[in-house]
Amino acid sequence: MNSKIMSVQSTKDLVQHAQNFQMMTHETHQEIDQATFRQGMSNLGAAVNVITTDGAAGQAGFTASAVCSVTDSPPTLLVCLNRSASVFETFKCNQVLCVNTLAAHHAELSNIFGGKTPMSERFLRGKWSTLLTQAPVLEDALISFDCEVVQSMSVGSHDVLICQVKAMKQNQGTNALMYFNRAYCEPQPMN
Repeated sequence: MNSKIMSVQSTKDLVQHAQNFQMMTHETHQEIDQATFRQGMSNLGAAVNVITTDGAAGQAGFTASAVCSVTDSPPTLLVCLNRSASVFETFKCNQVLCVNTLAAHHAELSNIFGGKTPMSERFLRGKWSTLLTQAPVLEDALISFDCEVVQSMSVGSHDVLICQVKAMKQNQGTNALMYFNRAYCEPQPMN
């Protein structure tokens, strides 16, 4: 009989704790608007990349910091691409891309691929080659990940492209171009 009383009491305690937690969660929940979110994200430093493609739909490229490792088995990363971007249909059709992680001296190239420069003029800057997928590889990029898009999913205004890495090219001795607090910067070692 005592065990039944204890179990009823424990159940009541659990229900009370759950109700208290829901009240606390509800009270601390705050709507995050677009401007607040963007301000917060400006403090999340990220490498700057030029994402390129070539194939049946043509050649295209854009600047992005929304790149992230997914897994190393198989080597996979993700790239986020706005569906309203002028290059979206080209990337969707080609299904290959290269993530060219920029070195500190590439700020101008980042601006060219991130701005309104016509596509035909973007690839006139820098020296380009190819690896397995035929997506353009920036010769002096910090690292280039040559990828096949194996899956995509729509989230809000963007598509998340899941990209399996087919080949890589890496250069040593250069520092990364980073974007932090709405400005380019270069990481420095901590002493």
